Amino acid sequence: MRAMCVSEDIVPVSQFKTEAAGWLKRCTATGRAVVITQNGKPAGVLASPTVFDELTERKRFVAAVEEGLRDAEAGRLADHASVVSELHQRYRKHSSR
Repeated sequence: MRAMCVSEDIVPVSQFKTEAAGWLKRCTATGRAVVITQNGKPAGVLASPTVFDELTERKRFVAAVEEGLRDAEAGRLADHASVVSELHQRYRKHSSR
């Protein structure tokens, strides 16, 4: 996601309502998110589908890394040979069906 431009990427909800199609096009074209305000306070953020997908994928990746770190800290580790052995056993079970 590209950096937000404060002077261009903040819009009151009333203005957003009347210019929604333009804001959608702008988000897609610039790759920048738009902050929609209500009563002068941030109320929502509009992002393109591409930016949304990137953010959610990044969140899933970070969560997986954090889970792996917690496993390592708790001693839930397996050496390479054990993992390879387990995968071979599982593969044999599935291929014999």
